[in-house]
Amino acid sequence: MRSRGTRDALIAALASMLVVAALNVVGVAVGHGFGSAATSAATVGTSASATPTDGGIAPSTAPGDTGSPAVPATLPGGRSTVFGGGHFLVAYYGTAGTPALGVLGKGSPAQMQRQLAKAGRPFARAGRPVQLVYELIVSIADSSPGPDGDYSHDLSRAQVEPYLRAAHRHGALLLLDIQTGHSDFLTIAKRWRWALRDPWVGLALDPEWRMSGHDVPGRVIGHVDAAEVNRTSAWLADLVARRHLPQKLFVLHQFRTAMIRHIDRIRHRPGLAMVQHVDGFGTPGEKRTTFHAVVRPKRFVLGFKLFYQVDIRRMSAREVFGLRPAVRFVSFQ
Repeated sequence: MRSRGTRDALIAALASMLVVAALNVVGVAVGHGFGSAATSAATVGTSASATPTDGGIAPSTAPGDTGSPAVPATLPGGRSTVFGGGHFLVAYYGTAGTPALGVLGKGSPAQMQRQLAKAGRPFARAGRPVQLVYELIVSIADSSPGPDGDYSHDLSRAQVEPYLRAAHRHGALLLLDIQTGHSDFLTIAKRWRWALRDPWVGLALDPEWRMSGHDVPGRVIGHVDAAEVNRTSAWLADLVARRHLPQKLFVLHQFRTAMIRHIDRIRHRPGLAMVQHVDGFGTPGEKRTTFHAVVRPKRFVLGFKLFYQVDIRRMSAREVFGLRPAVRFVSFQ
């Protein structure tokens, strides 16, 4: 690993690169990356109209529909579970309208779909199709308190809906990433209920940007306790059950053990595919060290992040597949 002085110099350099006045977001973290704060079908190696792998029925509800489905909704390809059929997930991460927080924001959803599909192809293997994912930061941590004092702001519904429509057009999953500042995760998640009703929409929590006391996003690395994660997952699992939805992605981002306190108390929920996503940046060796320090493979499906800008010799698909314990979800930032 880098010396403290080297890490501090890198952090300072990255911080100066990533100040985005338009979003009022500042954020670089030690051992992390940066940012606070897709073929015609998004299943590479299959198609959105492929034979269902779990005996499911094609979704009967339109994006944003608030009515009860007439028949059971399913995931792309007709499956009922996120990783069913051996699927491997590949995501682009970012927010709408700017590349500063990740690659997903470099262009329109249609443009990024084509690039994501290309990025996903090296991860496809026989019997292991790739499911593409748009991980969209919808609640963004801020360096100032804002009118409600919680140091975060939301994208508008009009900014999110194009990604939801694109997901359904291309057979992708949409993952809503929330950076809550001083608000708790459940409070912010409930504001996105309208989108989470959709069968293809999941939820990601980013504890780096969950502040306590008088902390300011970008100045300290945040954390969350298992109890808050459990309250949020219970609400989401209840939404899945009451609306007869297929399994949803539920992702926890992490690159330090202290970011998720009492992680062994996190409860598994029926209806949720619970993923621990490791976000460390640097050389392949440094990334492996971070990965091995935080993963809990007996409790979660594992995810791994690759950075276009701050990784030093970005790991290949073959190297990612060489990680042990194995990962089943890779995102690009």
